[in-house]
Amino acid sequence: MKQQIKIAPSLLSANFANLQSDIEQCQTAGADMLHLDIMDNHFVPNLTFGPLILQHIRKITNLPISTHLMVTNPDSLIPKFAEYGSNYISFHVEAVPHIHRSLMLIKSFGVKAGVALNPLTPIEFAFSAAEYCDFILIMTVNPGFGGQEFISNYFKRMELLNDFLNKNNLKNVEIEVDGGVKIDNIIPIVQAGANILVSGSGVFEGNIQENIKIMKNKINEI
Repeated sequence: MKQQIKIAPSLLSANFANLQSDIEQCQTAGADMLHLDIMDNHFVPNLTFGPLILQHIRKITNLPISTHLMVTNPDSLIPKFAEYGSNYISFHVEAVPHIHRSLMLIKSFGVKAGVALNPLTPIEFAFSAAEYCDFILIMTVNPGFGGQEFISNYFKRMELLNDFLNKNNLKNVEIEVDGGVKIDNIIPIVQAGANILVSGSGVFEGNIQENIKIMKNKINEI
């Protein structure tokens, strides 16, 4: 069964002085979910926000929320993000001593669990974890900042990941891609196998609703 292609605006690029309006525009335009980048200024060189922001976001939208933990100790944050309304939670494989244990912790809250891989993290980590994952997040930029350029080794990594999932009857594992996803490259990204498309500046620079609608139209043409 083919996975539904989902547009997930990354709120890292939203206007935090007018966040409710930006979220409402995403929802009106047909965004399928929202993406939260959680950074601790330790695992990555930036600091964003914590569970309290999610608690307030959840009051204004029912869209599914994918929470990407770019932090040194994700296990300490998983319970609160699950409690406050995350539907998907991912962590970086380098950030935990026991990947399986962290995945099971996420699942214990009834939340979809995933691992995140940086552009040069060996793809074999995804192979080992895939049977315990609901989704795998492939980074196409080095994490820490929005608005970066797409790193093209993604396509080779996606080919390897898709081959592995198909050969091991793991086609239900969703593939999320994050970093440099824009209107002009969305078609080859989808064709490579991703079904959750995280886009920050690609959505929030310019007209939010128009950008999402153009992305949706391009996807429908595939």
